[in-house]
Amino acid sequence: MPESSSKRVWSWACFDFANSAFGTLVLTFVFNTYFTTVIAPDQNTGTTLWGNTVAIASLTIALLSPMLGAAADAFGWKKRFLAATTLLACLAIGALYFPMKGDVKMALWFFGIALVATELSIVFNNAFLTEIAPKEKHGKVSGQAFALGYAGGLICLFIALAGFLSDNSDPWFGLSKEGQQHVRATNVLVAVWFAVFSIPILLWVKEKKATQHPDGFLRVARQSFRRLGETFRHIREYRQLFWMLVARLFYNDGLVAIFSFGGIYATIVFGFTFQDLMIFGIALNVCSGVGSLVFSFMEDKIGSRITIVISLIGLVLPTTAALFITTKAAFWVCAVVIGIFLGPNQSASRAFLSRLTPEDKANEFFGFFAFSGKATAFLGPLLYGQLVGIFDSQRAGMAVIPVLMIVGMVIFLVKTRDVA
Repeated sequence: MPESSSKRVWSWACFDFANSAFGTLVLTFVFNTYFTTVIAPDQNTGTTLWGNTVAIASLTIALLSPMLGAAADAFGWKKRFLAATTLLACLAIGALYFPMKGDVKMALWFFGIALVATELSIVFNNAFLTEIAPKEKHGKVSGQAFALGYAGGLICLFIALAGFLSDNSDPWFGLSKEGQQHVRATNVLVAVWFAVFSIPILLWVKEKKATQHPDGFLRVARQSFRRLGETFRHIREYRQLFWMLVARLFYNDGLVAIFSFGGIYATIVFGFTFQDLMIFGIALNVCSGVGSLVFSFMEDKIGSRITIVISLIGLVLPTTAALFITTKAAFWVCAVVIGIFLGPNQSASRAFLSRLTPEDKANEFFGFFAFSGKATAFLGPLLYGQLVGIFDSQRAGMAVIPVLMIVGMVIFLVKTRDVA
């Protein structure tokens, strides 16, 4: 059983603090809106292209994460893969400074690479959870890490608002508002943030030594696919885990769509400016951080399963309401409720998996965890973008989100009833 230490736990959790800036500023609130309103030829075309790119990236992650996870098990390369994917993510995020109006292909290529690399780095970070804390503490540790992650996104948003995107003051570092330079520079901020706060896990969280493997990487990769196939064939031995992953195929699609299109929806439907988006993002991160922190103390008592169900109900109701509201005030209420339950859902899902995962299959099973989150994660963004294109309406795209979450919740309720 792993023994937790404060330094190792907080070094591990610091990676959530690091990577959350990408999800907050690039994926959800700033760059996605900049792409659809400035780079793309028009807003609805931009929404469709953005959804297609997220879909392709999600499929790529789904294919790579189980294979790389199994290879990390064989070679003990978890930290190496973590460092490599983090470096690639930081470089691609920084490169998002360069695309300007009309540079659609360049923007989507850099964004796609950044998304794939970031999500793969999170796979390897998640797999360390079984090594840094005993299973009975996974809910608390995971929840506090998510809370720290939302704090990271919040602080980075504050910096972006104060130094780059304020309507009432000039941008820092002599940046110009011409050509949206001050908006593009937020990507450099995110890249630096990600790099700096990834250092603790690389320095202070040591990886358990794996058995020396005499075979080359390509042979192990082939063996990894066979091993994954064998795990699929015997997945009934882990029935509850299997159905949790199936349910997550659907409800996580809804989360992906929220992250991918939340800022776009607020901008196009309710007329949010970049400064409005910053304030909106700050409020959402505060609510998400508070929700993660509160449920981190509750989860080990009420169980990860109940936490997941509560969070899904708390997400379905406001996303459904968002289809019909017409005022900014009502949208704010929906957003606050969504924020409260976002963190607990993600944290409880990670803790639920870790409690059911054999220690010798941690990387492989967390590869499956990423697979379950990405194998159909193209569906939400793809449907959202396509429905916007067909009906010329953001609300049509938004309807996909609660439907996916309801399907996932029903599967989860029916098929995991034996787990606390």
